[in-house]
Amino acid sequence: MGIFDFLSGQFIDVIHWTDNTRDTMVWRFEREGHEIKYGAKLTVREGQAAVFVHEGQLADVFTPGLYMLETNNMPIMTSLQHWDHGFKSPFKSEIYFVNTTRFNNLKWGTKNPIILRDPEFGPTRLRAFGTYTVRVGDPAKFLTEIVGTDGEFTMDEISFQIRNIIVQEFSRSIASSGIPVLDMAANTADLGKLVAAAIAGPVAEYGLTIPELYVENISLPPAVEAALDKRTSAGIAGDLGRFTQYSAAEAMTEAAKNPSGGGMGAGLGMGMGMAMANQMSAQSGPRGGPWGVVPQAPPPPPVEHVWHIAEGGKTHGPYSKAALGRMAGDGKLSRDTTVWTAGQDGWMRAEDVAELAQLFTVLPPPPPPA
Repeated sequence: MGIFDFLSGQFIDVIHWTDNTRDTMVWRFEREGHEIKYGAKLTVREGQAAVFVHEGQLADVFTPGLYMLETNNMPIMTSLQHWDHGFKSPFKSEIYFVNTTRFNNLKWGTKNPIILRDPEFGPTRLRAFGTYTVRVGDPAKFLTEIVGTDGEFTMDEISFQIRNIIVQEFSRSIASSGIPVLDMAANTADLGKLVAAAIAGPVAEYGLTIPELYVENISLPPAVEAALDKRTSAGIAGDLGRFTQYSAAEAMTEAAKNPSGGGMGAGLGMGMGMAMANQMSAQSGPRGGPWGVVPQAPPPPPVEHVWHIAEGGKTHGPYSKAALGRMAGDGKLSRDTTVWTAGQDGWMRAEDVAELAQLFTVLPPPPPPA
């Protein structure tokens, strides 16, 4: 390197930043004594912003582009007027590069269960988790509110605070949404949009935005899931007598596969086989015969629907069918009232719902036009 190149290097700086970590949000350009040569070149790449701090005060924000740091072409973007005319060569300033790209695949989840009131199960606890993306929308505000003088600020330093905001707004949104627990899996996209809109304001105070938020899973407590599985199994089994026979046959098959059980397994299989044979004989024997007829267990009672009512842009409920009958008698429920229940495809007029149409047959219909 010649003497001319050496002298040029003492007077011209090239200021830029490339990042391979994928989690660094802010990086301070390190220069001994924070001295920047007059006429230095500043390169701000796409997905970056450069924030100048002069004498402890935020001076300028440089968007992507190539800048020559001279007094005649340095932008003045803040209330700190004419800061670029007060320096001598070299001048002392701090330059912070801010990563404005999206930080993807960030995790969030409920640490403790959320308690809400479900129209079918009553008070219920549930958990949820998902992913979100975040980006710096206002580099100046992010630097002053969060980063401060940190020379290298990473996503891990702010992710915990963002997760707390997401969980808080998710708890509030899901408790006030009125969506039944069994229908939440079909409405995760809408829940994600509700939560993203709710947290837009709080994160904007940090200079951040949440472009995307996803709800990946909503789960019930193990006890509620076990009760729901039993209800589903009973519905699938249908005829409890056949279900009992099927269960006994399965138990006999498993006992036969277990040679270590010895005589106990054989005796158990024989006893269950005789019990099943007696049951089948009792069911196939003539009524009043020596064995009689084994009465079939009644099916589980049907689940009573509860209904929501939409009036004047607001929803009310849930109401049972008996409550709606009283409202119809008092004139508070008409044939044109729009109602909805779990499993129903959208809002419908009460008169068009077969289960509710009979509520209006006990009263005379409106008189025909004159």
